[in-house]
Amino acid sequence: MNMETIINFLNKNGLVVAFLVTGAVIYLANMLSLHVFKKKVPGAALAIVFGLLMAYIGGITTGGKNGIADIKIFSGFSLMGGAMLRDFAIISTAFGASFLVMRQSGLVGLISLFMGVILTFFVGAGVAFAFGYTDAKSMTTIGAGACTYIVGPVTGAAIGASSELIVLSIAAGVVKATIVAIGTPLVAKSIGLNNPHTAMVFGGMVGTNAGVMAGLAATDPKLVPYGALTATFYTGLGCLLCPSLLYMVIQWFFPIQ
Repeated sequence: MNMETIINFLNKNGLVVAFLVTGAVIYLANMLSLHVFKKKVPGAALAIVFGLLMAYIGGITTGGKNGIADIKIFSGFSLMGGAMLRDFAIISTAFGASFLVMRQSGLVGLISLFMGVILTFFVGAGVAFAFGYTDAKSMTTIGAGACTYIVGPVTGAAIGASSELIVLSIAAGVVKATIVAIGTPLVAKSIGLNNPHTAMVFGGMVGTNAGVMAGLAATDPKLVPYGALTATFYTGLGCLLCPSLLYMVIQWFFPIQ
């Protein structure tokens, strides 16, 4: 079997290649986390950084818009990284949670959701204002991106924000997810993040599924379903509140000229 045959085979099985590369990246990240960083930096956080670097290199190399998926042999990442498998992965985490524990934490989890979305939104909008984005659409889109990198583009599209603002909102969400992933195990002990109740509150306050799941996995894998559950609702609540009620609040203080 020559190299050309192997390349043709890989090109025709893009999704399989995507899973193989992802597995290799996660394995490398976990080894670095264990042996180099002594578990102080979660392997999942390192994997996210490696993924961002791969996407950047792919975009620079091809001049395309889909990151590494623009390289033919890695085209399977367009499906693997798409909404279908992403949503499946998020929803599947809920099956590891105990309904009894969720009921016991219901009110606290609900309060944490609203507090998390509203506080994060206004912090993000305030940062946008500090950097010169003083119109309602800009502040709302970037504020929504501070909630998660999913809420940002959903909100931006809903209120008619420019593509540049939507990109900024995604960038804000990715930065937040990375910080949460790295910082969670470092602060878990001091904030009592060691049981399902606090994990649900944490997921509701912080949101960002990727960051919460990575951080909790590095802290205690048993906490992941609980934090992921409220983080998932956080995303949905953010998609409802940011382009509607919170946008109207921003317009009240910064009316469109």
